[in-house]
Amino acid sequence: MCKEVNHVSKHYTLWKIKGWTRRERQVIEAVKDVSFKVEPGRALALIGPNGAGKSTMIKLLCGILSPTQGSIKVLGMDPFKDRSRLAYRISSVLGQRSQLWYHLPPIDTYHLLGRIYDIDRSELKERMKELIDLFDLSTFLYQPVRKLSLGQRMRCEIAAALIHKPEILFLDEPTIGLDVVARSMVIDILKDLNQRKNVTIILTSHDTDDIERICEDVIVLNEGRIVLESKIREMRKSFFHSKIVEIEFAEQPSDWNLLPGARVIDQNGPVVRLEVDLKTCDVNEVVSRIVAHNTVRNITIQDPPLESIIQHIYLSGYLAGREAEQNAQIDG
Repeated sequence: MCKEVNHVSKHYTLWKIKGWTRRERQVIEAVKDVSFKVEPGRALALIGPNGAGKSTMIKLLCGILSPTQGSIKVLGMDPFKDRSRLAYRISSVLGQRSQLWYHLPPIDTYHLLGRIYDIDRSELKERMKELIDLFDLSTFLYQPVRKLSLGQRMRCEIAAALIHKPEILFLDEPTIGLDVVARSMVIDILKDLNQRKNVTIILTSHDTDDIERICEDVIVLNEGRIVLESKIREMRKSFFHSKIVEIEFAEQPSDWNLLPGARVIDQNGPVVRLEVDLKTCDVNEVVSRIVAHNTVRNITIQDPPLESIIQHIYLSGYLAGREAEQNAQIDG
């Protein structure tokens, strides 16, 4: 087992000033009775609204924080007690927090990290060459970090996190602020690392494209508790029963002839997007009826974006029912 979390809770104590001489103690429950397991080589997404406990969970798994209750095992070690030993086998990229020296070029940081992780000089040279080629860093490797664009810096950050060949990579919002091109490149590299190098990835992100392209498994957190643990493809099947149909017409459509359960959600000139409810009608029949009455250049049928599915989970009675069930178990 790569990672095992057993009934973990994390509480913070805050003192609020009340008047001139009085303080009031307030306990913040960031994570509440969370349990899950991750097999080696898997890619898991931790998702949920702001304040759901995602970043706290990542810090607990890395050993930055210790749990208030419960136990965590990462590669057979307690991440908080065995943090020094575990650091040689895991790595993390935590959003905008940089491990690169701001006024030095990335190459200097890589040499420094090689010494920190006791990497042999010849092995470090080979490893650096591999990462420089993989992330295409050669054109800005000797520029000070302060002069790099956000996309360039993030590629250097992830390369730095991989310098010691970690078995597990923790990523907290790794593509935040990146443009489309830089984000796509980072996602492709991470996906390749997981599938070809068998690096276990734990990812938190608000970007649904990141989640869908990198991860196989998903845990949805809300107010510190797990409300859903599933495969991403199974989550789609269970919580959303529609398809998005994009049609490009040769000319303005003369007759929609839509079945009940199909509706237009967007139209931009000759390009029209429909949503088809699979519970009430068949998507192929909807398309056939439109094609029979109009000249069509192109048709694309897709699943709705993962973001819609997550919203559907929150708006449905499932989340409330799951939380009521968990509260009943705690009270019992």
